[in-house]
Amino acid sequence: MTGAEALVRMLEAQGVSHIFGLCGDTTLPFYDAMARMQPEITHILTRDERHAGYMADGYARVTGKPGICEGPSGGGATYILPGLVEANESSIPVLAITSDVSTASRGRYPLTELDQQALFAPLVKFTASLDNAARLPATVRQAFRAMTTGRPGAAQLTLPFDTQKGVVEAAEIWADPETRTYPARRAGAEPEAIERMVAVLRQAKRGVIVCGGGPLLAGAMAALAQVAEALGMPVATTVSGQGAIAETHPLALGVVGSNGGVAATRAVMEEADVVLYVGCRAGSVTTERWRVPGPSARILHIDADPMVLGANYLTEVAICADAKLALEALAAALGVSVGDNGGVARAEKAWAEKLAAFGPLATSQERPIRPEAVMAALMETLPRDCVVVADPGTPCPYVSAHLRWPEAGRHFITNRAHGALGYSLAAAMGAQVGRPTAKVLSLMGDGSFAFCAGEMETIMRYKLPIISVVFSNSVFGWIKAGQHSGFGQRYHNVDFSRTDHAAVARAYGMQAFTIEDPAQLVPVFRQALALNAPVMIDILSQPLHEAAAPVSEWVA
Repeated sequence: MTGAEALVRMLEAQGVSHIFGLCGDTTLPFYDAMARMQPEITHILTRDERHAGYMADGYARVTGKPGICEGPSGGGATYILPGLVEANESSIPVLAITSDVSTASRGRYPLTELDQQALFAPLVKFTASLDNAARLPATVRQAFRAMTTGRPGAAQLTLPFDTQKGVVEAAEIWADPETRTYPARRAGAEPEAIERMVAVLRQAKRGVIVCGGGPLLAGAMAALAQVAEALGMPVATTVSGQGAIAETHPLALGVVGSNGGVAATRAVMEEADVVLYVGCRAGSVTTERWRVPGPSARILHIDADPMVLGANYLTEVAICADAKLALEALAAALGVSVGDNGGVARAEKAWAEKLAAFGPLATSQERPIRPEAVMAALMETLPRDCVVVADPGTPCPYVSAHLRWPEAGRHFITNRAHGALGYSLAAAMGAQVGRPTAKVLSLMGDGSFAFCAGEMETIMRYKLPIISVVFSNSVFGWIKAGQHSGFGQRYHNVDFSRTDHAAVARAYGMQAFTIEDPAQLVPVFRQALALNAPVMIDILSQPLHEAAAPVSEWVA
């Protein structure tokens, strides 16, 4: 068989059911193989390669399978890169297959020539050029091993035009079933390290568990709850860790850190005598630039990446292991109940203080509409099995602080690694493809909308029943809020003209609403949820620099 045909068969063998991508001259043999062979793989045609990468990311987060995207040489490879960077830093396995000029034409100035390995190597977990067709199956297997084992991450394969026409032996077409999902080949914890960690946890009086995205990736939610309940210890999360525990659980503290954390949650972290980080890098946002917890706290850490352990704090016990296996071992060692850190009381107090501040803002009838009012309307109307995808601007801190998730699991997605605008809509599309029975919402600012408006055609073409919500305030709000709080309110070149987003959506054939009155939020959300069709909701909202955003660096 040809290299292009072998690639199709290898993707089938790896359990791939969806590919997101965009056609190009150098990819013609692969597209022809897909057309002739009719594999059980659905190809989703996107409007640009960047969004193909974000769709693969959202798909991978909700399915537990690697997301696959593809694009052509030259500009296609450069456009697909942002999706891989975000996925890799977020520990999400996304494979990008980018075609290339023939190997024989390299160095002769062919159109779209680009050193793809030099481009991708610093930014992904694995990259290779499939220069030898005979080695194509083995290299594809290697990419899937790299993506799914250890700390999951992104991979990229360069597919030269002549390789697609080369010869591959049919006997080479096979896959390792373990690498069809992630995390694969999990590493367990050393028993001696578990014993030492248990000894410290038993001594804690005001301990806190802080979870990043690791427990979600590992499916460790039940084991986490078991450990917390045995210790009577509250569980906080990062923005990426939301869903590690149901936020209605008595021990759930909610999000901590400078994005989504509030004074009440910060107080719990400042008072902690022991902090156990699980699947969390303890980076700048979670720790408010490494100021919280304080220097007297004893630090414990569990992570699948050995380079994370001890990177930011002197760590008393560090365990390099899969979050699920490590937490299960901790739960077994702890037994049913070993102490009471007063976790329920501390969590209840924090929520009460947070809700007391949130309530008046959430019921406000002010115009432009307060973001808190939007969060309250969403909490009143959203089904339990929904998936909300938020861009990092206006929506993210409000969702993180105030949208209280009633069930554990992956219900919230945001791009917290690099925070590129324009992520939400595409990632929501990938999530909808991966979880077709769920109600999926994309929340974005109007700055983000301009990055991704073209993909509304893709939504309509595939009839994806996504509800897109735009917080419309005609400003790059996060930057203006920073200018407001830290640069003497000297606003420079961050405002832009108002767009009628609903009219744009209607031009694509989408049903759309514009909301100026907060009293219309709940009725419109209910109507949109009942339609089971693509919907755009354009909300004229308060800009961040005038709002009470839960971002600590903006709070005096």
